[in-house]
Amino acid sequence: MEAIAKIKNQRGSARKIRLVADLIRNKNVNEAKDILFFSKKGAAEVLLKLLNAAIANAVHKESKVNTDELYINKIFVDEGPTMKRMKPRARGMADLIRRRTSHITISVSDKKAEKPAEEEGSE
Repeated sequence: MEAIAKIKNQRGSARKIRLVADLIRNKNVNEAKDILFFSKKGAAEVLLKLLNAAIANAVHKESKVNTDELYINKIFVDEGPTMKRMKPRARGMADLIRRRTSHITISVSDKKAEKPAEEEGSE
């Protein structure tokens, strides 16, 4: 059983959010909640809300699911649209300010995700 939660156009660069997403990849949801709760990164709050939404989706999808046995199956962060703004500079010039956004997807499952087998002898 797999449940998915997505958020689109979240303010924050994908690179910064990926740093936090890498901390909780392939972890138990309770362990991931603890990591996100005590993290000092700003993206941790957004990921914690999204993780709670994915858990709620799993409970709604199948009411007999045990939330203690759920694992983060997949988590990925893609770049969203970039808002471009102008900032006045000296001598009548202007600088481009980029306000980056991200698309975040979390998938939780009751089976732990297995790492893909590494190919042997491919030199």
